[in-house]
Amino acid sequence: MNIVEILKVVLLGVVEGVTEWLPISSTGHMLLVDEFISLDMSEAFKEMFFVVIQFGAILAALIIFWRKLNPIQRRGSLGLNKSAIMICLKVAVACIPTGILGFLLDDYLEEHFGTPLTIAIMLIVYGIAFILVEDWNKKRSPSVDTVTDIHYGMAFLLGTFQSLAMIPGTSRSGATILGALLLGISREAAVEFSFFLVIPTMLGASLYKLAKFGLAFSNAEVIALAVGMAVAFIVSLVVIRLLIKYVRYHDFKVFGWYRILLGSIILALFAL
Repeated sequence: MNIVEILKVVLLGVVEGVTEWLPISSTGHMLLVDEFISLDMSEAFKEMFFVVIQFGAILAALIIFWRKLNPIQRRGSLGLNKSAIMICLKVAVACIPTGILGFLLDDYLEEHFGTPLTIAIMLIVYGIAFILVEDWNKKRSPSVDTVTDIHYGMAFLLGTFQSLAMIPGTSRSGATILGALLLGISREAAVEFSFFLVIPTMLGASLYKLAKFGLAFSNAEVIALAVGMAVAFIVSLVVIRLLIKYVRYHDFKVFGWYRILLGSIILALFAL
């Protein structure tokens, strides 16, 4: 694998580490980057790579949130962390819609909607949605302040919102956060739950793509996966912490405007 291809993988790792957590669509950005600086790999490998690279981002989230998600807690002696168990159960409930729809529709959506036009439209549509929802939220206060206050019905609805992100350009965290804001959940709790929900969702998607691709990797493919995941992991450690701090004092309208701008640029480029 030559240095140019490694640099492409590093760039894709950075894009993944940033966009996986921001509500701007990681898969959409990865597909768009590949349109302009395409990896010299088979289409089958790239289809798998764009998903499995997210494992590095997942590992970063696990490390950052381990205390909140670890069901075993040591307080003088070993014991159960009831709060973590409840959160994990709610995340499991939220995974049901995406798990079912992903199994049924993944290949169809990938074949028919993984295009720059679809990505551009979804970027713009959800960008407008973020701006409208944030304007609407100015007139009301959150009814749910923390992740532990989210009940099981809400968790299932949030999982349903996340399943909308199966269409490239939508964003898993973006769809979940947007749904949470509509349900009256605070921005901090929305972001945190969206992070928790990404972990099992993308772990399942990664294992599915690996099983579909098989384990017969070339040396170049092993290097690409390892480098991509390592870069995504390092970048994610920084981005997750920054976003948590950001939402304490700011809304999501800046991401809405970014989505609209990027989607408009893509439409203009491909119109030409």
